[in-house]
Formats: sequence, C-alpha cells, structure tokens
Amino acid sequence: MTGVDEQAELTEAELMHDYETRMPAPARERLGVAAARIGGGVALAMPNDPVSYWSKALGFGVTEPFTLAVLDEVLDFYRTHGVRQAVIQLVPSVLPDGFAGRGLERTSTWVKLGGDPAQVAAAPSDLRIAAVTPETAGAWADAVLDTFGMPTGDLTAMLASTAGRAHWRPFAAWDGDEVVAGANVYLNGDAADLNAAATKPSHRGRGAQSALIAARARAAAGAGCRRLFAETWKGEGNQSLSNMVRSGLAPLYERENWTVRF
Repeated sequence: MTGVDEQAELTEAELMHDYETRMPAPARERLGVAAARIGGGVALAMPNDPVSYWSKALGFGVTEPFTLAVLDEVLDFYRTHGVRQAVIQLVPSVLPDGFAGRGLERTSTWVKLGGDPAQVAAAPSDLRIAAVTPETAGAWADAVLDTFGMPTGDLTAMLASTAGRAHWRPFAAWDGDEVVAGANVYLNGDAADLNAAATKPSHRGRGAQSALIAARARAAAGAGCRRLFAETWKGEGNQSLSNMVRSGLAPLYERENWTVRF
C-alpha cells in the first residue's frame, strides 16, 4: 500500500468490528448485525440500520492484495444479509483493474491522521471534561447520536456498552449536569484511534473537541499506546480536521468511500 499506514488501517477496522459485534445481544439482533473477515479486511452488515451508516467494509490491501475476487466476496456478503446500502473504504492505491465495473459510486474522501499521543497538545476548556462511566454512558451516547443526527435506542446501546469495556475509553464534556460533547478512543495494542467526536451546536466554540482530543490522547499514552490515529472527511470548513492538526496530529494519507446500493 503506497504511502499508507498499515497499522492505522487495521486499527480502525478492529474498532468498527468491536463496536458492532460486541454491543448487547438484544440490540445486535434487532439491528441484524453480521460480520465477516474477508481478504484481510472486515465487512460489517447492519441491515436494520436506521441511518444506513453502519454497513461498512474496510482494512483491505494490508495483509493481502485487494482483488476483484475479494470485492465480489464482500458484495455477496452484503447481498446475503439484505443490506440496502454499504460503504467500502479504500485507499486508491489498492484498487484493482476492473473495479469501476462493479457498480460502486465514489461518494466522499476522508483524511487519515496520526501522531504520538504523548505529544498531543493540552487544551483548556471551561467545560468539565471527564471519563464516561457505565452510569453516565447512556446520556453520553444519546448526546453523541443526537449531534450526529442519528436516532437513539439500539444505537445508544451500541455506543454506551463501550464504557468500562476493554479497549475503549469514552470521554464527555459537561456543562453542569448536561453532557454537551462526547468522544471515544479505541486501544489496539500500541496504537489507538480517536472516534465518535461530537459537540452540540449550542456549545461549540468553547474548546470541547480539542479538550477531548487531549484527554483521549492522555488515556492512550497511559495505556502504553505510542501511535494515535484519527480520520475525518476532507473538505472546506471541517473544524474537526483543523482541531486535530492543531492538537498535533498530522495528515498521513487520503482514503475514498465507495457506496454500493442493492
């Protein structure tokens, strides 16, 4: 994979696999979650996803070539599980000849960033920043989902179940008793990946995201992680990207999202 950080790709793939396959069983069954390891990557199906976001395939081209045969196996996996729409996240350098004939549409480009968690800059905020506990996880998850425009319920169970679970360190920003911002970090050996960062519109501009980046970086460094990754969409006006760069993370490479509809 030319110019691509293999550890970054595999850590994010494991993050998504853990999110969806280890949520509480009742929610997982209602959402219809299925997962498969195909061609060195991970394919995740959520046919009852209310927002058509969580059916994703990623991590390809790292441990073995991403071929048309691998792509066809991924597409068959989604057809088998009745998914209406899925996104396959691919670094351009792994695309095989003939890829364009499989009916996928390039819908967006994301930037992968990375750095040393011990070097992430501290960031003050007038909001209270603290780790999420199992007791506060429901309110934290609801705040994150509401900000992303996703419904609560089974997705709340998915996010909230990471609190107190190995490999995860969720954090929140509080204004009094109200959770006004949230974020998570996934620990994978000596690497970690920032994810699920969201701040309510009413509380933006008060340093919540930068403070949450710093808090999660400290947690990752404290857990022995030496590399910290993150990803966000590429485009004008992406404040998350600006906050990550200002915190000390550097853009590593770009990856494209390919959407397939059935």
